[in-house]
Amino acid sequence: MIQTTLDIPLSPGLTEEQARAIVAQGHDAVVFALLQLAQLWGEERAARAGDSHATPATPSGMKPPFSKDNLSSGRKKKPGRKTGHPGSRRDPPAQANAWKTHRADVCPDCGGPLNRCSETRTRQTEDIPEEITPVVTEHTIHRDWCSKCKKKVEPPVTDALPNSTLGNRLLVLTAWLHYALGNTISQIIEVFNYHLQIKLSAGGLVQMWQRLAEIVYPWYEQIQQEALNSAVLHADESGWRVNGKTLWLWCFANPSLSYFMINRSRGSPALMKFFIQEFKGTLVSDFWAAYNAVACARRQMCLVHLLRDLEMVEKYKSPSAHWPAFAKKLRRLIGDAIRLHKRENVSSDEHASRRRRLTARLDALIATEWNDVQARRLIKRLRRHANALFTFLDQPDVPFDNNLAERAIRPAVIIRKNSYGNRSDNGADVQAILMSIFFTLKKRGHNPVATLKNAVETYLKTNTLPTLPPQTTADG
Repeated sequence: MIQTTLDIPLSPGLTEEQARAIVAQGHDAVVFALLQLAQLWGEERAARAGDSHATPATPSGMKPPFSKDNLSSGRKKKPGRKTGHPGSRRDPPAQANAWKTHRADVCPDCGGPLNRCSETRTRQTEDIPEEITPVVTEHTIHRDWCSKCKKKVEPPVTDALPNSTLGNRLLVLTAWLHYALGNTISQIIEVFNYHLQIKLSAGGLVQMWQRLAEIVYPWYEQIQQEALNSAVLHADESGWRVNGKTLWLWCFANPSLSYFMINRSRGSPALMKFFIQEFKGTLVSDFWAAYNAVACARRQMCLVHLLRDLEMVEKYKSPSAHWPAFAKKLRRLIGDAIRLHKRENVSSDEHASRRRRLTARLDALIATEWNDVQARRLIKRLRRHANALFTFLDQPDVPFDNNLAERAIRPAVIIRKNSYGNRSDNGADVQAILMSIFFTLKKRGHNPVATLKNAVETYLKTNTLPTLPPQTTADG
């Protein structure tokens, strides 16, 4: 029978004499003390994490603020640019549209009379008018007889979609607010109905956005094709709710595009829907097993995920005494590879020599028999992806992490927190199409609203959508 009380309190201040006193009370006292210490340690760990299910892989946005470590030091960096560097501020307006003159009647400090002088100074301010009046345009459309077609014809109206009373700029602006900035439909309606004096309805907005997605769908297909033809492509996925059910938001990105797809599968069926042809570039991803089904020329697995897995094992998996030796070797191997990647002025012969030594060290690590269960699990992963760990050392344009895809999918995750997903499959398709187009235009340096508005007007005039604009130049 293990005793259930102990005369000596268990705390971080336990002295050696108190520990010996516990041992002197017998085997049951020692067992009881160890169990109590384990319980205290578990409670402290849960309180520090804030959530017993949180792991090092948990994104920062999913952790409660009170559970995050205070990483700020006592000495904070002074805000602003360093002394001697040019300042940064918005450019002044090109010209003034209104003028006001200000002159004090009396001294604002003592109330005394003032002697008028000729000295003045100017100051410019920009503001929004108190009442913004929408521009209502009445279109007179002439219908003329075509003797060749034997019917009456009329020119297209390019200011709005057919049978729509709302203009193209309003259409694209509301879609940009919802699908690019994450504003909810109720927020958009409140701003337009009460501040911009344009009456909108939720149903009307949704129908307009669906029609817009149908028009610009060729751009969505063009983004997919450009992604499949790219030299390096990053991939990531996250949960997405559609009509109360959990689906998956897939993101395929590189520096010039972001392609989103919402699918019921988190496995190879979704990937096969995107990879309609063999990918001849380098696919950068985490270790999610579904990516193994993709036929591609080369792969680069995210080494940051591998380091994060080591941290997770040490904090939450209670590894054996054999684990530290394995973790130390793997960390050093990854660290040496990253340092070689970042080194400059390294000759090609030296780089190739160090690259071969890294491969030999990886092979030796995989060939070693490890007694720890977690080490054997990671050895299986290293063996499966041995040829995809150091691709970044052979291709300078390939990173060693999947940070680009995680940054690309993050705005969509923020939108998900505001909108809670979609209510229908059709809405999910519109979400993926318009998010892809807006984020791609932003990456390429284009004004998303103006570019899409001009494209819609061109489509209404010629019945053909122009091609997706390419990347702008650095000075453009």
